[in-house]
Amino acid sequence: MPLIYSEGREQPQRRLREEVQKSVKGTHYNNFSITFSLSGVPETPHFVARDGEVAEIRRMLCSDGSRRIVVLHGLGGIGKTQLAATYINRYRDEYSAIFWLNIKDEASIQQSFARIAAQILEQNADVGSLKGLNLQQEHDEIVQAVKAWLSLPGNTRWLIVYDNYDNPKLPGRKTDAAVDIHQFLPRAHQGSIVITTRLSQIDIGHHIRIEKLKSEHESLQILSKASGRNGLQDDGDAKDLVRELDGLPLALATAGAYLKRVPVSIRDYTRYYQESWARLSGNLHLGSYADRTLSSTWQLSYEHVQAQNPLAAHLLRWWAYFNNEDMWFGLFCARSGMGPVWMKQLSEELNFNDAMGVLHDYGLVEPTTIFQRIQGYSIHGCLHSWAIHILNKEWDGRLSKLAVESVASQVPSNVGADYWLLQKRLIPHAIRSCSAVQDGDVPSNWAFHSLGNLYSDQGKLGEAEKMFLRALHGYEKALGPDHTSTLNTVNNLGALYSNQWKLGEAEKMYLRALHGREKALGPDHTSTLHTVNNLGILYRDQGKLGEAEKMYLRALHGREKALGADHTSTLNTVNNLGVLYSNQGKLGEAEKMFFRALHGYEKALGPDHTSTLNTVNNLGALYSNQWKLNEAEKMYLRALHGYEKALGPDHTSILKIVDNLGILYRDQGKLGEAEKMHLRALHGQEEVLGPDHTSTLNTVNNLGVLYSNQGKLDEAEKMYLRALCGYERAMGIDKITTYRPAINTLMNLGSLRSKQGLLGQARQYYQRASDGLERLLGPTHPDVQSARHTLELTYRTVEDGMSSSDDQHLPDPTQPRSSKKRSRDILKRVLGLHVE
Repeated sequence: MPLIYSEGREQPQRRLREEVQKSVKGTHYNNFSITFSLSGVPETPHFVARDGEVAEIRRMLCSDGSRRIVVLHGLGGIGKTQLAATYINRYRDEYSAIFWLNIKDEASIQQSFARIAAQILEQNADVGSLKGLNLQQEHDEIVQAVKAWLSLPGNTRWLIVYDNYDNPKLPGRKTDAAVDIHQFLPRAHQGSIVITTRLSQIDIGHHIRIEKLKSEHESLQILSKASGRNGLQDDGDAKDLVRELDGLPLALATAGAYLKRVPVSIRDYTRYYQESWARLSGNLHLGSYADRTLSSTWQLSYEHVQAQNPLAAHLLRWWAYFNNEDMWFGLFCARSGMGPVWMKQLSEELNFNDAMGVLHDYGLVEPTTIFQRIQGYSIHGCLHSWAIHILNKEWDGRLSKLAVESVASQVPSNVGADYWLLQKRLIPHAIRSCSAVQDGDVPSNWAFHSLGNLYSDQGKLGEAEKMFLRALHGYEKALGPDHTSTLNTVNNLGALYSNQWKLGEAEKMYLRALHGREKALGPDHTSTLHTVNNLGILYRDQGKLGEAEKMYLRALHGREKALGADHTSTLNTVNNLGVLYSNQGKLGEAEKMFFRALHGYEKALGPDHTSTLNTVNNLGALYSNQWKLNEAEKMYLRALHGYEKALGPDHTSILKIVDNLGILYRDQGKLGEAEKMHLRALHGQEEVLGPDHTSTLNTVNNLGVLYSNQGKLDEAEKMYLRALCGYERAMGIDKITTYRPAINTLMNLGSLRSKQGLLGQARQYYQRASDGLERLLGPTHPDVQSARHTLELTYRTVEDGMSSSDDQHLPDPTQPRSSKKRSRDILKRVLGLHVE
């Protein structure tokens, strides 16, 4: 705009600056503006007042674009979520984009970020980091891409609500489902954030405590809106009721929903409420006045639901045996044919939908939507607790049994497409339904076996063992020790123990399963060959490579004959033979096996199936062993990204790939990236598997190698000794030389002692490692010859009195080597995903 000189020099300059700022601001809005969508944002039809809290949120979030965070905390049902939604509706025009995330658990977070990605792409199709992503599967990539978009320069006027942050990771507060919100915050210090939580310990942002409504006028407004009844401000009966409900918004809204549905006077409702409270408080220990208020309110609504639609009442009662979120028709009706009459009636979808509609009308249930489509239904956490402890005070063993069996019957086979998506959805219901089982009616043995498979596939090995043992004891008692169902569980326990590196227990299970199946089914039955294949894996892990090869070849020939050359079970054995040949140094034969398995899996299961990715990872290790580092990196990254999509970032299988990437980056000289990978793997394994699990110790050893390469010899020594002591505790001092990674640690300690000039100790470590390698691989194996050569040099050094300044002439096993002499241990640690 032209300058107006009559205003003087300073005033025109100020106006010019303002116009430039407006122009820049408008450009930023145009670049990053996302039309406001109600998707994911709760409705607030009965929300009133809270003007002081809204004003405080407004004051704290006003900024120049730098990061501002407000935490709304208070008890369940107090109105935190509604307050955040109200703030959004009131001030949405001041933000370029507004997003709502449910951060209750990992699955909810992933769904929320997928919804945000869809909103961004709908109006900004050229966002490079989001283009081409599968919004149903590529969860980790979606999170990172959305965070990157929110962190772009100039994109400062967005607002995000992180709702239901009720299970945070806090010091001294450990739970498997805990969430670390920092992983989901954008990197750049910009934008506005609102967090809702029941906890006051969240150490972030400005805290606002949300308390009960103190104004009788505000409580009457909620009651009036929810009930559709006017003129309550001067109604003495209404005032009596809101005093009873004591300013709890959820109780007021539920009471209002009841009064809207039922033509009863407010005085009568208050009387019903007081009578209900008296009945409840007479024999129950309710923790607080708020608990009693909500409980009585829900009791009245439940009784009326029961009178109007008995199926809806039965549905709500059975819900106590499942998780409170994401109930869907297919899960509910899975075992309805085995239940009472009302359950069979609810297995008709129209009846189910009608029942859910009634519960929704009374304010008890909310639909959960993904991409504008109803996926399931959820109930408030407080209401779920009431259903568990009060509505089901007389626990129904039959309902508990049917809940477990409903979840178990939905567990998909791990050879199906996208099986992991349904598995993730089932895990919360499996945890809740199993925790609800009490003495009395025990679920069927097949259900525990199926849930064992579910937990095992999801890397929850402790829970899987409990399920398999319950199934085994039940089968032995009901069917006998040699029944095929019993032997199936025995075989799966063997696989579980093998994954836990309890090799002695695994061998006992496998041999029992093999002998039983040979007797019951014959030596060439596919179930028998299944155990034969697993024994091959076990013998390989024990270093009995000759026995392993015999098992694999027997399984391969039998499966080719019974199932065909391209059946996935046949391909599993082909893949395992590839691993074995790699361990034996037969790299050409190994590559042939891996390529055959890979092409077969891609054709049968697709490029992103976990079995396919297992072989991709094995090929990466093979290329790394051949010193084809670029090809190895491509394979590892393909496997890593695929597994993160399928299983999540902290699954034990993924952590092993991450550790292998650390080895690769070390060999490429990228020591900073290598340390990041090893530390990520170590922290994840310590949390998931424990500090003394062999997979954890393998990563500890690899960190030692990295520190040695960086010249940090003290840190390297700590890592090596921790790994060695851990192996000895896990396997026994005499058994560690049967495990290749433990042998590597002995060699690494020998090299470290050589660098420190402690040649006598170096010789002792090299001697133990060399003897173990010879027993493991045979005297002609290149690695054995290399170890013997190193040992001979140490002996010669000691005899010749070589000074410590000449130690560099000794071979260093921790340094990168040629493909012929490079350690074969990588494949030993590769994934550990031994199929079947």
